[in-house]
Amino acid sequence: MTLLADPRIPLVSFTGSTEVGRHVARAVAGRLGRTILELGGNNGVLVMNDANLDLALRAVLFGAVGTAGQRCTTTRRLFLQRGIARKMTQALVEAYRQVRIGDPLDERTVMGPLVNQQAVEDMMRGLEAVRAQGGEILYGGRLLGGCFAEPTLVRAHPEMPILREELFAPVLYLVEFDALADALRWHNDVPQGLSSAMFTTSLISAETFLSHTGSDCGIANINLGTSGAEIGGAFGGEKDTGGGRESGSDAWKAYMRRQTNTLNWSTDLPLAQGIRFDV
Repeated sequence: MTLLADPRIPLVSFTGSTEVGRHVARAVAGRLGRTILELGGNNGVLVMNDANLDLALRAVLFGAVGTAGQRCTTTRRLFLQRGIARKMTQALVEAYRQVRIGDPLDERTVMGPLVNQQAVEDMMRGLEAVRAQGGEILYGGRLLGGCFAEPTLVRAHPEMPILREELFAPVLYLVEFDALADALRWHNDVPQGLSSAMFTTSLISAETFLSHTGSDCGIANINLGTSGAEIGGAFGGEKDTGGGRESGSDAWKAYMRRQTNTLNWSTDLPLAQGIRFDV
C-alpha cells in the first residue's frame, strides 16, 4: 500500500508540478482523504504608467532571475503599460547584462545553474517554441556549458500559447498593453493562479487589481514582487495551482479534525413523539 492510499494518513500536503498534483489528488480522493496542493505557478506582474519604475525593476529582476527561475513564485510574465514599456524594457536589458552567473556558493553570484540537464533541455525547447510562435529574444537564451544558461528576456504577444505554460527556467515574457482591462484579461488567461503583483501609485488601479474583477491568484501584491511571501499570509493559489493554503491565520484548520460535541448533564431527555418510557 502506498502512502497516498494509506487510510491512516488523513491529510496529504504536496508541493510540486500540476501533473503530479493531479495524481496525488486522485489517489487520496479515492479513499476520501484530504489534500493541500501547492502546484504550478505562472506568475505575472503588471507595471502601470504611474509606477515607481526603480521599485518595479528591482522586484522583477529578483523575481525572474532568482534561483535561476526555478521557484514556484518566479516572475514569468511582465505586462508593461505602453507609456513606460520602452524605458522599463531598456532598464531590464541593462540589468540582465549585469547578472553574474556562476557558483551559487559564491556570494558574488546572482544566478546559479539549472537543476539538471533535463531542465536545460526544457529551457532550450521552450525558446525554440518562443521563436516559432513569433516571440523575439531581447537578451540571453544562450547555453554557457553544463547546466548554466543565460537569463532570457522575450518580447511576446498575449496570444502565444507558450505563455500559458510554466517553463521552469529563467525566461521572462514582456507584453505591452494600453488598457488595464486588457492586461487583467491576459494575466488571468492561464491555467495557473499562484502569485501576482501590480506596480502603481494609483489607489483605483490597485483596488481594481485586488478586487473580484482583478487578479485571480491566491496571492496578489501591490508594489512588491511575486517572490517572497509574507510569513503571516496564507500561501497557495487557485485553478491548476491546487487551491490549498499553507501558513496564514486559518491554514492550521486544514490540519485539524472538526468534531461537534453536545453534552447533556441533566437527567432529562424529552421526546416530541409522546412516547412514555418506563425503565
